[in-house]
Amino acid sequence: MSEPAFETLRWDLSGPVLTLTLHRPERMNAMTRAMRRELCRALDLADAQDAVRAIVITGAGRAFCAGFDLSEGARAFDPAAAARDAESGEEPGRDGGGVLALRLFASTKPLIAAVNGAAVGIGASMLLPMDIRIASRDARFGFVFARRGIVPDACASWFLPRVAGISKALEWSMGGHVFDAEEARAGGLVSELCEPGELLARAQSLAAEIATHAAPVSVALTRQLMWRMLGAAHPMEAHRLESAALRARGASADAAEGVASFREKRPARFPDAVSTGMPAPYPWWTEPPFAPIGDTTTWAR
Repeated sequence: MSEPAFETLRWDLSGPVLTLTLHRPERMNAMTRAMRRELCRALDLADAQDAVRAIVITGAGRAFCAGFDLSEGARAFDPAAAARDAESGEEPGRDGGGVLALRLFASTKPLIAAVNGAAVGIGASMLLPMDIRIASRDARFGFVFARRGIVPDACASWFLPRVAGISKALEWSMGGHVFDAEEARAGGLVSELCEPGELLARAQSLAAEIATHAAPVSVALTRQLMWRMLGAAHPMEAHRLESAALRARGASADAAEGVASFREKRPARFPDAVSTGMPAPYPWWTEPPFAPIGDTTTWAR
């Protein structure tokens, strides 16, 4: 497959690792509706390609993503205004950041964020559905929504307490201050800090470790089990799903290869592909539909 073309992203597939770079450096990679749509499209393409086994997401220039592009003024935060844009493709009343977060959440490929600079607003909340988040020591973060007169986007009210705990999530979101990389690491938002010139290579190394040594189908199942069990009511739900998945994977060609490669002390060559090898019970969930809540004109009063 030829390399796809994007206006706001750069696609770089090196071996099994895909690097997606937000590419509006002159605007500090500020998010636009076009960029959001292109990110979702890139994830669709990556999920459809078995050659892609892990994804790194980073930013061009000195920022990761400095938030949503505010050049439209107050209209930038108005979903109704976005829906009236004939080219936007937005559903009336729906937060576009949430659409992106849900697409990241649904990925069958592991997602590694390499936060190279400012990650503010949607630039911070889009990190939350990613699996591993590392940052440059000079990165800055901010869940600044309350300081802009709005509320968190991109399903952050679900993700952030699970990533950082409820108290830290509220401290960051109610105050809306911009904080440094060390505070992000201490609060669990990122797991590792790197020198600026070493960040991308470290993220790609983490991605390659997964892509080279782990069975892609097992990675996809593990990713969905871990994330979706965050909302489970009882560990019995995990036990049931893991039991079914273990039965299926235990009888797979991947499991046979995993044992054989271990015994023969050689790298594994896992034959099963995500595109064709996802076993029952996957998917074990039904995606809830989006339905607007209430009258937005009443909420605006």
